[in-house]
Amino acid sequence: MSELTFEQMLEESLKTIHTGEVVEGVVIDVKPEEIILNIGYKSDGVLTRNEYTNEPNVDLTTVAKPGDTMEVKVLKVNDGEGQVLLTYKRLAADRGNKRIEEAYNNREVLKAKVAQVLDGGLSVVVEEVRIFIPASLVSDTYEKDLNKYAGQEIEFVISEYNPKRRRYIGDRKQLILEEKAEMQKKLFETIKPGDTIEGTVKNVTDFGAFIDLGGCDGLLHISEMSWGRVENPKKVFKVGEVLKVLIKDISGTKVALSLKFEDANPWKGAADKYAVGNEVTGRVARMTDFGAFIELEPGIDALLHVSQISKEHIEKPSDVLKVGEEVTARVVDFNEADRKISLSIKAMLTSAPVETREDADVVSVDIDAVISNENAEEGTEE
Repeated sequence: MSELTFEQMLEESLKTIHTGEVVEGVVIDVKPEEIILNIGYKSDGVLTRNEYTNEPNVDLTTVAKPGDTMEVKVLKVNDGEGQVLLTYKRLAADRGNKRIEEAYNNREVLKAKVAQVLDGGLSVVVEEVRIFIPASLVSDTYEKDLNKYAGQEIEFVISEYNPKRRRYIGDRKQLILEEKAEMQKKLFETIKPGDTIEGTVKNVTDFGAFIDLGGCDGLLHISEMSWGRVENPKKVFKVGEVLKVLIKDISGTKVALSLKFEDANPWKGAADKYAVGNEVTGRVARMTDFGAFIELEPGIDALLHVSQISKEHIEKPSDVLKVGEEVTARVVDFNEADRKISLSIKAMLTSAPVETREDADVVSVDIDAVISNENAEEGTEE
């Protein structure tokens, strides 16, 4: 029996490998584009950048160094030049597939950095498995620009797992809705009408502002924004502004808010300031055919009826008055309960005592009803 040569004995001591086999190797050299590993075979293994990761332009010298051990998968035993081609990303993808499957079955919340912003959604990578999150599942509201998510770490669940088609769909919207539902439940357990709460302006419209209360959005109607008159909410509030608001009413999940705090109520002390017989000065805020509304101070409007503007007959207030004009008149009626004040310029032009009988020339008008009708008409026009 002939003795084996050294080369034969060396070759017999080396293991055999097969395509698809997972082997462990020791890094013996690293270049920016490839890693050379000793895998215990007669030839060293070569791991190229393309087979290390799907990420572009990665410098492999930053991820491995001589002496490191790595588990890799044999891609090809002989590449034609006697080298063994290895892959790391496909091994990671195999393991990633299993990881994604487990997460899908267990509805586990995954966390990953957004690798790419696409036209129709976001792309994230979990253990070399690329997962697509459609734009409709990124948030619970429409997101016009997804670029703000670039590079951000986000949480999501797997809503579709199809390894045969390599289709992996992530869903972030579910988590947001569940979190909001929990926040809403806690919010309604703690708030009640009359409470003051802090919120953030989320959206401003012509009729009011929606305030994020941390669990639900409350409506701050234009009529509740101030004791005075607000013409355009968009000129008063900005999205992102933090406000302290009063909870006026709760109906189911609808919350009505107000900024009319009682300690700032202009009607406090109004009985003395606007007592019958007092002469007051105000600004013409708006006019109708039957009279002009005079703003005495923010939150207090008085009616100057057309019959009380002058001793002469006047067809309509706009014939002699202009919006913004300052006028001085006498208080001829004060109704604190209904918050109504009537004025007269004519009463200042005569020394005769002011008549307040039902058959007198002082006209009582429901100011609140008029204002409500005006607001309703404005809303219909819009």
